[in-house]
Amino acid sequence: MTSPKPLNLDGATRVHFIVGDPIAQVKSPAGVSQSFQLAGLNAVCVPAHVAPADLAEWTAGVSLCKNVDGIIVTVPHKFAYLNLCATTSDRGAFLKSVNTLRRNADGTWHGDMFDGLGYVKALAIKGYRLEGKKALLVGAGGAGSAIAYSLLMGGVSELNIHDEDVARRDALVQRLQSLDRCPVRTGSSDPSGMDIAINATPMGMKAGDPHPINVVQLSPNMLVGCVITAPAVPPMIAAAQAVGCQTVTGVEMFAQVKDLMVEFLLGN
Repeated sequence: MTSPKPLNLDGATRVHFIVGDPIAQVKSPAGVSQSFQLAGLNAVCVPAHVAPADLAEWTAGVSLCKNVDGIIVTVPHKFAYLNLCATTSDRGAFLKSVNTLRRNADGTWHGDMFDGLGYVKALAIKGYRLEGKKALLVGAGGAGSAIAYSLLMGGVSELNIHDEDVARRDALVQRLQSLDRCPVRTGSSDPSGMDIAINATPMGMKAGDPHPINVVQLSPNMLVGCVITAPAVPPMIAAAQAVGCQTVTGVEMFAQVKDLMVEFLLGN
C-alpha cells in the first residue's frame, strides 16, 4: 500500500465528522482520514461529542457548512439519524438506523448502514461461510440489528436474538420475520446448539463487565464474534479462544466497515 502524504490541512480541506456520545473511544478519525489521503483527496475526519438532546440542532448547524461532506455515526445515534436523513438506502430504511451520511445534490443527507455488511465481510475474509449455520446474536441495537439483517441475507438457517430490552428485541424479531428468509426467534445468552454466537452489545468494554454470552456453554466448533473495539481482545473473545473457537473481533469488523463507509462517502 502506498504511504499517505502528510495531511494537507488548509482552507480547501473537505470535512467529515464522526459523532457519538461518548466519542473518546473511537479510533476511526485517523483511519478514515488516511483513506481519504490515499484516494488523493484533501479531506479529514473529525470527532464530535454530541449528546442525544443536542443531536438535531448540531446536525442542522453542521449542515450549513458548505465544506462538510459527510457524517459517520456511532453509539447512541444510529437510530436517531434515520429521521435526520432526507433519503436512505433500502437497508437503512428497513433497519431504521444509519451509520454513514453523505450529501444529496440539494445539500440534504442520504444515509446507509454498514455495520452488518462489514461483519459479514470480516467473516468471509476468514473463510467462514454462513449458509446453513445456526446463529445467536446478543444485542438488538443499531449494530446488532444491522448484523442480524446481514446474517439473514448471508444465508443462515436459523437466527436467535437476545437482548435485555425485551421490547427492542421483539420489535427486531418481528421485522426480520417479515423477510421470510429463515426462522427468527427470541434466544438467550446460552449459545448451546449454535454454530455462531456474536455479541453486539457494549458489554466487555469496562473491567468487571459480565460476559454477554455464557462462555461455559461454548464449544470449539463455534465461531464467536464481538463488536467491541476496545479492548482489542475483549474478555469474552479471550475466553472463546481459550476453548478453541474461531473468533472475529470488533477491530476486524471495523476494518471492513471503514472501507465500506469510505467508499460510500466517496460516492461509490
